[in-house]
Amino acid sequence: MNPALELRALRGATTASANSIEAIDVAVSELVEALMAHNQLQASQVLSITFSVTADLNACFPAAIARRLLACDGVALLDCQQMAVQGDLSRCIRLLAHAWLDGQQIPVHPYLREASRLRPDRALAAPSHNSVTTPAGARDPAGCPPSGPAGDPAGH
Repeated sequence: MNPALELRALRGATTASANSIEAIDVAVSELVEALMAHNQLQASQVLSITFSVTADLNACFPAAIARRLLACDGVALLDCQQMAVQGDLSRCIRLLAHAWLDGQQIPVHPYLREASRLRPDRALAAPSHNSVTTPAGARDPAGCPPSGPAGDPAGH
């Protein structure tokens, strides 16, 4: 790999409108496309993506959707169920990706749809026609990024 590249961990999340193959496909496609576009990634730069879904999503595997989108068998993809926490966001799909980025590049962690409530400081508009939107940069009155649900400061 190019010595100017650094291995980075990228987070992101979105929500599906329903527990259906079609709704999950749309949500995962938007999330993966936002991750790739906002971080200027090619599939060859992505080492792995782990998807976690809330227990109310079981119609299909997000990794299978990502595999089709990336058109690359060289990316390790995994699905798992998110830990069930009372009051967590419904129909939520989270990802953790490991990718090689230029060492000077600031990583973008896309939080789309209702998942933008988990991390308002990282909220992005869903990609439409290859448009790129910058993070919202929301802060609380003290100037700190908001905490996630149920006392989770990392916004997981």
